[in-house]
Amino acid sequence: MRAKAGSKSTSLAARYPRDLVGYGKRLPDPKWPGRARLALQISLNYEAGGELNVLHGDRLSEAMLTDIGFPAVKGARSPLVESSFEYGSRRGVWRLLRLFEERKIVVGILAVATALARNHEVAAAMVEAGHEIVSHHYRWIDYQHVPISVERRHVRLAVETLTEVTGVRPVGWMTGRPSPNTRRLLVEEGGFLYDRASTTSCRIGSRSKAESTWSFHIRTRPTTIASTATLPSQPRRIFSLT
Repeated sequence: MRAKAGSKSTSLAARYPRDLVGYGKRLPDPKWPGRARLALQISLNYEAGGELNVLHGDRLSEAMLTDIGFPAVKGARSPLVESSFEYGSRRGVWRLLRLFEERKIVVGILAVATALARNHEVAAAMVEAGHEIVSHHYRWIDYQHVPISVERRHVRLAVETLTEVTGVRPVGWMTGRPSPNTRRLLVEEGGFLYDRASTTSCRIGSRSKAESTWSFHIRTRPTTIASTATLPSQPRRIFSLT
């Protein structure tokens, strides 16, 4: 049943601040090189050393994505959680970097600034291998209720820290647990080509079931890449904005 002009449903749609429509049935052509139907993207999250920890001035230990399902410990360090993160920085990341090198794969490193700053050896190896360093914010924390003034400072510090550690300013961004202010602060900071989010996907070709994982937001904000746990390793070479 089609809503009549001026009806309550039309008014609700006009006033609603969220975009639930997206591109609808008219999806854009991402123009992948060589008219490719599939773009395989690999990303590596590097967060060890940026997570919640009383050593970092936090009130409790990390409880998210620890791979062990252990609850947060208040007011004390958690050996189980710390060991889970430390395996990644001490051994896991080197195993993955070796696999990428053997297969000549360049990936996007979603790097928490304070985490990468605590392991200069692995940072140098990532840069030497040609991997793109994507800012994964300053800390690996939930920014939902962080005051905007604090998050603004963290956005700036993330850029400054990653630039100092790697020698290259990050042009991509991905916040694991963003606040309502994160996108606005990225636009305010400027200098980013894209921000990964969970907003849309677009089908490539009339017969292909493959899906790309990005959407357009041009001029007023960074391009948004929809989240599928992947990120283009060389965004400027993979897609064009039209």
